[in-house]
Amino acid sequence: METYSERTSMAGLTKKTTILLPPELHSRLTRLAAQRGTSIGELIRTAVEVQYGLGASPVRLAAVEGLAALALPVGSPAEMKHESVEPARSLDV
Repeated sequence: METYSERTSMAGLTKKTTILLPPELHSRLTRLAAQRGTSIGELIRTAVEVQYGLGASPVRLAAVEGLAALALPVGSPAEMKHESVEPARSLDV
């Protein structure tokens, strides 16, 4: 997965948010960032994007284009309506 920093220059990062972390979580993030060769801030930005579905538009667009390119058998609207389940009937007698 492409990171936020790979899509945006540091000059594009103009908003600052301060968060407080428990010491153990901070230590774990510090170790993980070192292992991945990145910063804690980058780990958090990426986690926010993944958790809340805030991925970049080009990523979403590529996914939609990939789905649209699939050669799936799809009938006409009339055929799909005919094949669909009938609506539930009222329980009122």
